[in-house]
Amino acid sequence: MDPQRVHTVREQWLAQLAERLHADWQWAFEQHQVTEGYSASGRQPGQRALANHALSMLCREAVRTGDQVWPGRAYQRVKDSANMTDRVSALSALVNAHANLADPALQLFHASAHGNALVLDKWFELQATASEPLSAADGGASGQVPGHAFSRAKALLKHADFSMKNPNRMRSLLGRLCNSNPAAFHRADAAGYVLWADKLMELDALNPQAAGRLARAMDRWASLAEPYRSAARECIARVAAKPDLSNDVREIVTRALEQS
Repeated sequence: MDPQRVHTVREQWLAQLAERLHADWQWAFEQHQVTEGYSASGRQPGQRALANHALSMLCREAVRTGDQVWPGRAYQRVKDSANMTDRVSALSALVNAHANLADPALQLFHASAHGNALVLDKWFELQATASEPLSAADGGASGQVPGHAFSRAKALLKHADFSMKNPNRMRSLLGRLCNSNPAAFHRADAAGYVLWADKLMELDALNPQAAGRLARAMDRWASLAEPYRSAARECIARVAAKPDLSNDVREIVTRALEQS
């Protein structure tokens, strides 16, 4: 399995769908707005899900063409929406499209969290799972830099609201990066694996149970293509060589190495 190749093909398909079905996405967004009071039952969840997915595709196409309208509408939803579902979805649309308004929208969302732990967890998670931009040669928009999502997630480890001692916060950022963002985690330069090993050993000294869950991110390393496979094994072996590992982590990494 070549994670970067899978990611490239997936992003190219999404770009085609965003372009060729542009009119349909516009229709879906406009026709499925929920105008009545918020409800978590009935037709509303489906309407919101379709409208929010359409908005994400519209933002993706808008970034490619340089259109400012749809990113602007997404930003307005982050600012004004009366429910968290639409706010988070609009923020996700901007972040995953790598729109210019993504950063101000992230700042706005963070400021509006007012220290709410669950909302801050979602803020970290959105950035940890952000799609990596493609290079221009692979069809990415001009000016986008491959590796941006990984660099952002790594920088967030130093954010004032992040702590390795907070299991939910750790899972929202580091756990989601390693387990739910293959393009950012499985890098040809092995930076994702090195980060995993470093933070896993740090976390093991604080919370062996949480470290055990993070260690499982490498369970399927043997199915990777080169150069990912060799780099992954090297990092797992480095963790396994640490003499004071907890039993939780030692069992997982030892069993992982047996796959080779």
